[in-house]
Amino acid sequence: MDLKSGYPFWAVKNGLMYAFPQVDADLSCDVAVVGAGITGALIADELAGHGHDVVVLDQRDVCWGSTSASTALLQYEIDTHAIDLARRFDQASALLAYQSSLRAISMIEAVAHGVGDVDFAKCESLYYASNRADHPRLADEFAWRKRHGFPVRWLSRAALKDEYELTAPSAILSSVAARVDPYRLASRLLRRMQRQGTRVFDRTQVKAITATTRSVQLTTASGVSIRAKHAVIASGYEAQCWLRQRVATNLSSYAYISDPVDSAELGWLANTMLWESARPYLYLRSTGDGRLLVGGEDDDRDIPARRDRSVDRKAATLRRKVSRLFPHLHARPAFAWAGTFAETSDGLPLFGGHPQYGTRVLFALAYGGNGITYSMLGAELLRAQIERRRHPLTALFSFARLERH
Repeated sequence: MDLKSGYPFWAVKNGLMYAFPQVDADLSCDVAVVGAGITGALIADELAGHGHDVVVLDQRDVCWGSTSASTALLQYEIDTHAIDLARRFDQASALLAYQSSLRAISMIEAVAHGVGDVDFAKCESLYYASNRADHPRLADEFAWRKRHGFPVRWLSRAALKDEYELTAPSAILSSVAARVDPYRLASRLLRRMQRQGTRVFDRTQVKAITATTRSVQLTTASGVSIRAKHAVIASGYEAQCWLRQRVATNLSSYAYISDPVDSAELGWLANTMLWESARPYLYLRSTGDGRLLVGGEDDDRDIPARRDRSVDRKAATLRRKVSRLFPHLHARPAFAWAGTFAETSDGLPLFGGHPQYGTRVLFALAYGGNGITYSMLGAELLRAQIERRRHPLTALFSFARLERH
């Protein structure tokens, strides 16, 4: 798949950070991880860090797929409101999803600090009502989160204007959120794993998967065989090609990033990400060097040529929206891009085995607006499954829920 258009900033900024070899001989391992983006890197790191012999494979240069186009807003707040999850499943499931995502922020922080130099920083998240009609649902969502102990504060129209110079009916301020350079984090993780003995290969395409009750065999395009006790398919939005069942919808999302903005002009946006209740939603967040990253304008154009042609127009639309919100802010697009993303019907990810392959092939589909936090949780969940331990998220993040709802 052609997963991105335009000039994703992380790839421009960092370049090709590390080169890894291609597989040129048969090999065996405990776990073969297919996909060397941020999802595959977090899962491989979790497994290798707990004694599993891991092999990582990617058909591109590492991190050169969707990870290079990710905008990396790290939030516990799921695109689906907690009150909507509670109606779809139950209160316990909604609470589990949100509490787990909250915990994931700290987990990612620990990983980021472990590798260092990945532009990780904690920040706040301001979620505002796009119009008066969305105000009641935001109020209900705030009440649910407050009742269950989440770190939130309610802001009225007057408070938003006074504290943020933002004109909107209301907002929820969450004190726990973060940002990161996802391309740099995944690349440095993979390089650290390689130095510690994990075998990492790029430009190696898996063409066939053969699973038995005891093992998995992966066959590459060049005919090399990798035999493993388990395989984890962490190839992002391309992973659906391995499933006969359609489990998510592919869409396109657009973003741009500015040149560095003066700190006085950037103001509170330096340490607070902003997003709205409309769907698809506009969002803004800063980088460590004071750039403003703006995203949104999602559409269903999952055709690369059409997406390519839309990048500049969508960036201009995003810029106009920012200008209406903040007339004083001069943050014109320096680089603009688009990328494929996927979402499930309930906004939750899919981790674990699928009936098509049995228990030896595990999928890591961190779909939705919380891909990196989901990947962090999925790493822990999949390790528990491989080690035959219980995990509280197994049922909620499983393929089986698609049949029940």
